[in-house]
Amino acid sequence: MTLSIRNQLAGTVTEVHQGEAMATVKLRLDGGQHLMAAITKESAEDLALAPGSAVRALVKSTEVSLATNRIAGLSIRNQLPGAVTGLTTGAVMASVKITVDGGQLTAAITKDAVTDLGLFVGSDVVALIKATEVSLATA
Repeated sequence: MTLSIRNQLAGTVTEVHQGEAMATVKLRLDGGQHLMAAITKESAEDLALAPGSAVRALVKSTEVSLATNRIAGLSIRNQLPGAVTGLTTGAVMASVKITVDGGQLTAAITKDAVTDLGLFVGSDVVALIKATEVSLATA
């Protein structure tokens, strides 16, 4: 299956916590970083997720925000440090490629955000991803 979702990070499930309607799934990415996904309980059951399950975390590039440092006191569960490895700026939007331990992410952000953050190839950044924006796939 080919997907338009650019961000696909391989990992292993370390924990699954099920609630009445939703489940949180903690992953250890192949690069050693941790990621959390919040998916429906039904999806977690359909995928038969359990500690040790191999998965791919999928995130649309429009759902990746960037910061220049880790941020404390934030509800966003996923903060992945990395470095800018590619930057394409258009009239209004920009595509920023970030290398993180274990993979590569693309963030679609505004041109103004690139300027305000002072981003350039080689910049250190932190990719911010809400757990509810992480989808999971099994092989």
